[in-house]
Amino acid sequence: MMNNSSKESFIQKYALYAAWIVSVIATLGSLYFSQIKGFVPCELCWIQRIFMYPLAIILGIAAFYNEIHLKKYVLPLSLIGGSISIYHYLVQKVPGFAEVKPCIQGVPCNMNYINWFGFVTIPFLALTAFTLISIFMVLLHMNVRKNKSK
Repeated sequence: MMNNSSKESFIQKYALYAAWIVSVIATLGSLYFSQIKGFVPCELCWIQRIFMYPLAIILGIAAFYNEIHLKKYVLPLSLIGGSISIYHYLVQKVPGFAEVKPCIQGVPCNMNYINWFGFVTIPFLALTAFTLISIFMVLLHMNVRKNKSK
């Protein structure tokens, strides 16, 4: 059985791989929804994809080479993408935000293709992925700083 310090070390040790796995699952999930389920992405979905897809590549290369100094590349993408996801989720769930029309062509951004448990939508899933990636990057950074101070 692991104690708290060894559990923390385990999480920090594998944070890069966990972030990469989350980004790959999010990328494949978005492709599944659009290519297999036939859900047409709205403009905000496309913008979120612009921030998620490179993360799968950047984090994959970093995991392969065990490059741990990449938070300055990953955090901006995940934080901006997460911010767009929050806005998109608010457009879907809060009536006042739906009046702001960021999507002027194609599918409306307030459309819910999925609504699991009454609150899990595609932007919510994207927000979860961006948040997890950001958390894993912070854990990785904390591990690097802790190792430098030893």
